[in-house]
Amino acid sequence: MNSFFGFIKGLFLIQEGDGFLLYWAKEVLVALLILSLFWALSNVIVMVLNKWGKRLTAFTATDLDDRVLQRVIPYVSRLFVVLGIYLAVRSLPLNEKLVLAASGIIYIILVVIVCNLIYHVIDELMRWYVAGKEDTSGAVMSRQMMPVAEKIVSLFLMGAALIVVLKHFNYDIFSLVTALGIGSLAIGMAAKDTLAHMISGFTIMLDRPFRIGDRIQLIGGQIGDVSDIGLRSTKIKTLDNQLLIIPNSDLCNTMLTNQAFPNSRAKGRINIGVAYGSDVDQVKQLLVATAGEVPDALSDPVPEAFFVSFGDSALNMALFFWVEEYDTLFATTDKINTLILKRFNEHSIEIPFPTRTVKLEQSPQLYKEVTQ
Repeated sequence: MNSFFGFIKGLFLIQEGDGFLLYWAKEVLVALLILSLFWALSNVIVMVLNKWGKRLTAFTATDLDDRVLQRVIPYVSRLFVVLGIYLAVRSLPLNEKLVLAASGIIYIILVVIVCNLIYHVIDELMRWYVAGKEDTSGAVMSRQMMPVAEKIVSLFLMGAALIVVLKHFNYDIFSLVTALGIGSLAIGMAAKDTLAHMISGFTIMLDRPFRIGDRIQLIGGQIGDVSDIGLRSTKIKTLDNQLLIIPNSDLCNTMLTNQAFPNSRAKGRINIGVAYGSDVDQVKQLLVATAGEVPDALSDPVPEAFFVSFGDSALNMALFFWVEEYDTLFATTDKINTLILKRFNEHSIEIPFPTRTVKLEQSPQLYKEVTQ
């Protein structure tokens, strides 16, 4: 029992005699005053930021500073409170080991708070940038890249916090960095294909050759709408309601057509042949007028008809028209084709099918031999 009380006395540096209670009361009072001072200071700073900070941010045209201020205020308050606890603990005449342990824990908490504050500021900046550049093709970062960017920022801040904490406790961070470097190299060699897909995914997100919802056509002829852009692969929903999953590295090294860029308008073409002897000018006027009767075909740009070439059994014509949305092109083409057939029948314009005329010639001598 005596050894236990001796340990307590050594831990708290208790002095023998009648004055040790008064001594400890004074030291505890000083620590409480320090803590109260910093708590009051945190409240004053929060009040000033809420009152005057909002007034200052009201003079700016953007709401970025307002949003950053709202996310920073709670962490500023916590930072001052924890700093007060740190100084209060340091002011107490405790055992040196206990002071080091307590101050080390509080230091780690301070680092975590600072890293969280920095993360929320960066996150708000990224969200503001993406919201302002969402419809701009030249934006450096798209909304789909936000989760990836947030994870990268989190990992970077976690690594920085770990290095700062280890440096504070006098640990050798060079060996840790070396071990991490060797481990990263080994992982990179073992998963080089996966890393290639991930780097290609970053390239697609930064370069933005297409966005989610865009309709693209691959060099193999497949057409579909982009449904998701991931780190390893991109998913494309085809017109047959099938899902193509293409590795990002393959997609980066191939040629494709983005039908939704620079806008969603699409140009349609209808090839048709009319019989020889038809009035070409009348046919062209009729084709243009027929396209103008369909509501989904745009009047600006106006539909155009051309006499393309002389075929084996027909005069080849072509009708060009525009639609506002590329996903209505097939339905509009169907309507125009149906109406063309009806108008050609009304104006007695023949759509010929391929024909061949075969002439058989026989010599007179052969004809006499056959008839005898």
